[in-house]
Amino acid sequence: MRSPRSSLAAALLLLTALGCSTSAQARDSFRVCWSNYAGWLPWGYAAQQRIVDKWAKKYGISIDVVRVDDTLDAVKQYTAGQFDGCTMNNLDALTHPAAAGIDTTALILGDFSAGNDGILLRGKNVRVQDLKGQDVHLVKNSVAHYLLVRGLESVQLSEEDVTVTPVSAADLAASNSAAVATWNPTLSQLQAKGDSTQVFSSHRIPGEIIHMFAVNTDTLRENPALGRALTGAWFDIMKRMNAPDDKGAATLAAIAKGAGMALQDYQDQLGKARSFYSARGAVAFAENPALPAAMEKVAAFAFGHGMLGKATSAQSVGISFANGVVVGSPANIKLRFDPAFMRVAADGKL
Repeated sequence: MRSPRSSLAAALLLLTALGCSTSAQARDSFRVCWSNYAGWLPWGYAAQQRIVDKWAKKYGISIDVVRVDDTLDAVKQYTAGQFDGCTMNNLDALTHPAAAGIDTTALILGDFSAGNDGILLRGKNVRVQDLKGQDVHLVKNSVAHYLLVRGLESVQLSEEDVTVTPVSAADLAASNSAAVATWNPTLSQLQAKGDSTQVFSSHRIPGEIIHMFAVNTDTLRENPALGRALTGAWFDIMKRMNAPDDKGAATLAAIAKGAGMALQDYQDQLGKARSFYSARGAVAFAENPALPAAMEKVAAFAFGHGMLGKATSAQSVGISFANGVVVGSPANIKLRFDPAFMRVAADGKL
């Protein structure tokens, strides 16, 4: 469904054109958080190296960057209003803040999973079809659960053809189940045991499991300086990471060390994500018609598993995209993939 470009996007673009960084209700201090996923580790480095501070100072604000180890806990704290912005995946963004009525904007699209999420089945020469009748251990209602459903669909099976056993993320690494759906680093740890075969991974569903930095839409609307500073800091560190010389290698090594990871492990996980090192690449992904189609699948999964609160259908929560595209209810838009700030970064105007 198409609707006029959202008022948010128009307002942000107008503020950009006018060079404004605040409004009548502006604030000058903010709190944001990030959690432990390879694609989000640069936030820790950017805070430690004062890259965030540099960009915040440029716009006359301060930004406190906090690490929250558990990904879902971070999203829940953001939803409860304890943070102005937070790293999260697209499923969690829809089923936590958006489903709770917290209007949220995907400010920065960092990457999509291309192998960092997978399904393991014990044995050799096994295929995804062999999941039928298996007891699959996973974190319920997570992206791993979504991956399982998509994997089963790929061979004309459904969730009813397996038994889903909910397991905490902390317990998955020690799971002895013959079938497990999970993400890195747990996925790699289980693969290292050598007794399982990966029968399906996010490489098969490109662009459906997305990692992003999201902010409260009302806060962003009232304080575009926050969006400018965060976007500037992110693509600053992306440029450093992607540098072809020794500086790029040194940056990767520093990020891995700061996260307590071996450099090789970090590089392996980065290699299983399609990262947007340039703002232009992120904008292209945000404007791709495949993104709304992917989110329709995610919304259908979420509604089918009772993850959209009091929603009466998968279309109850509206999701807006570039070029005026809306999936779901245009009268109840609560999740926005608005590339306005990334587009400004791509144009070199931050």
